[in-house]
Amino acid sequence: MLNTQSPETLGRAEFPIWGGQAVVAVCERGGLSAALAQVKRTVAAFDLACSSFRDDSELAILNASPQQEVVVSPLLFTAVSEALGAARLTGGAVDPTVGQTLVAHRINPPTSDRPVRIAPAPGYTAVKLDEAARSITLAAGVQLDLGATAKALAADMAAEAAAGATRTGVLVGLCGDIAVAGGPPATGWQIRVTDDHRRGEGPGQTVAIREGGLATSSVTVRRSGEGATAVHHLIDPASGRPAAGPWRTASVSAGSCLDANTASTAAIVLGAGAIEWLQARGLPARLVAHDGSVHHIAGWPAEGDDL
Repeated sequence: MLNTQSPETLGRAEFPIWGGQAVVAVCERGGLSAALAQVKRTVAAFDLACSSFRDDSELAILNASPQQEVVVSPLLFTAVSEALGAARLTGGAVDPTVGQTLVAHRINPPTSDRPVRIAPAPGYTAVKLDEAARSITLAAGVQLDLGATAKALAADMAAEAAAGATRTGVLVGLCGDIAVAGGPPATGWQIRVTDDHRRGEGPGQTVAIREGGLATSSVTVRRSGEGATAVHHLIDPASGRPAAGPWRTASVSAGSCLDANTASTAAIVLGAGAIEWLQARGLPARLVAHDGSVHHIAGWPAEGDDL
């Protein structure tokens, strides 16, 4: 979450979104209104195209049309294409075909009256894209969920649109997924990284970023059920069950918010193998284990240093 004490943040606004908060900040206060309009426009477009929580979204219509070639909007086609790219990059650790499993765990709303069982995800190869026709075909039994990538992609696109409209530095945070564009403040954008990344509360660390994006994935937020039966939303596609690795939180900085969120989600799912995976890709990361111990990976800075 953006550090509200950052003195260089000359304009800032928030509004509720997707169970959390959207944050828009600009380096020049006069650009805030235009930046906010661009962000809200982008968010509304993503909600209509990619939401798993509304019956009239394009994604809902696609999910209700298995084994049919469905022509979709450029935005949904891009969002699904990026989700499949994330699946390939992570070896299937981040996979959009977990939709039915999220329904089975009662994390996503049911799409029909038919019972849904917990099972491994069908896998991203069960989705066919036709770029020339701008169409998507889902294999039987496949239901997409774009939660692991679409929000981050929206942050990237919103930040670029807002920076282009205002000609100033812009930060966009969507439920804790952060993208920046344009020239940063003199000391960088000050970001508070915590387990509760949607609110920036609790123990954590403040870092500064100047470009790209920063994302945090955590098993401590967005849960279904209560007590011993509660489950978190980060699904291991190989098992169809919530990831059970050593990390409660993974924060990653990358060239875009989409890349950062792909990597932070993959880190939770990969578990102990995340350290080697992140190091091999040179992705600065902060991993917090369930016992509270903190691991800095691939050049993640000490307190107060820039990424």
